Amino acid sequence: MPLPHRLAVTAVLTTAALAGALAPAAATPLPLPLPLDGESADRLVITVSETGEDDDAATYLLSCHPTGGTHPRARAACAQLDSQTVWGRDPFAPVSPDAMCTGQYGGPATARVTGHWAGRPVNAWFNRTNGCEIARWNRFSVVLRMPGS
Repeated sequence: MPLPHRLAVTAVLTTAALAGALAPAAATPLPLPLPLDGESADRLVITVSETGEDDDAATYLLSCHPTGGTHPRARAACAQLDSQTVWGRDPFAPVSPDAMCTGQYGGPATARVTGHWAGRPVNAWFNRTNGCEIARWNRFSVVLRMPGS
């Protein structure tokens, strides 16, 4: 086989091999095992405190797909999470350190969300210490339901 033809064939085969090797890793998340008891793989534990202190915290379990758990507005919370979920973006991502945020204070409320959502682990903290954090909290206002509200 002439050298130019061999180079062309090698380039095509190398490109195809690389595309096949890289595409699944970039496009497909690793599958998580299904829950043993038939419950949803989208399960979150949500702990919310109005004062930021552990002694007044309320903790909810939220399961989606199917909806369940102890969250008082589970169906609406699952719908809110679904609306925030976009392929390739972490809906629970913290505010960027480079974000320009207003200096307003939204109170001492804090929240923590842990578990699994959309096939990925979740370990997110929320507060209302500036305009960016308040906006982030508000995007999850139903999920982060304040105790007594």
